[in-house]
Amino acid sequence: MNKGLRLLFFGNYFVGFLAIAFNLEASAQLHMPHNSLQYYALLFMLPIVYYTYAYQHQSIDPVKADPRSRWYAKHRQFIQYSQAIMIGLSAIISVDLFVTYANRLLHLPLISWIFLAVILITATLYYGLLPGALNLRNVGWLKAFVIGFVWACCANLAPMMMTHIETGNAYPDAVLWVFLFVKNWMFCTVNAIMFDVKDYPSDANVQLKTFVVRFGLRRTIFFILMPLLAIGLFALICFALYRGLLPLQILINCIPFLLMIYVVYTMRKRHSLVYYLILIDGALLVKAICGIVAMSFAK
Repeated sequence: MNKGLRLLFFGNYFVGFLAIAFNLEASAQLHMPHNSLQYYALLFMLPIVYYTYAYQHQSIDPVKADPRSRWYAKHRQFIQYSQAIMIGLSAIISVDLFVTYANRLLHLPLISWIFLAVILITATLYYGLLPGALNLRNVGWLKAFVIGFVWACCANLAPMMMTHIETGNAYPDAVLWVFLFVKNWMFCTVNAIMFDVKDYPSDANVQLKTFVVRFGLRRTIFFILMPLLAIGLFALICFALYRGLLPLQILINCIPFLLMIYVVYTMRKRHSLVYYLILIDGALLVKAICGIVAMSFAK
């Protein structure tokens, strides 16, 4: 990998672009206007800060560490400056948004505050940041579902709440929203399980019971990942037909599932870290792009 790709993927900056892409997809699918630039800037920086936290505070053995961990060890000072700058900018933008939309924030529906509290608590417990609290990263079978849930909230709940705050308008197509939320939750959970394949040796050494450690590589591929993707693809087609989508729209929305099935099948053999980062994370970007493109063909 050249320096640019290392910075993009190792430094988690690609994750920031994914968050924006997921929000743009949700806005297109729910027929909502785009949000403010301040919101998208905040959306770009917060996932980077969140994901980088784990690598920033880990102890790294330069002999046994993977290329990504060695990259963090080599660029530790840059990461510290980057984190500090993004945290500072995020705080400034958050205060600006709060001051601008304070009245609408205070009048958000109770269910929105409940969802927001659940997201914050889940994201906090994922790193075990609360004193004496459970560290969800150490619960192997739950880890992938937690990651998928947080990403689904980022993809579907965040843009809907922000649109309501910025415009004062609610978008109450509950059936469509619930389906998109569950679809993103499932898709991102499968993506997280696929990443556990990358960490299989280290997870097995520390007895972290992820799906791959519990069932083995081939069983995870053929009895967990493949069935989940097949069910998701079938549900997508059924829901698309129910909503009266055009055949071309259905075909475009099926592309990410077909791509993920292919990627899962290729994971029968071990691959490099670059493969997992680019192809697996890239599948999420393809999903968002396909969702946006499909909506451009709407009736």
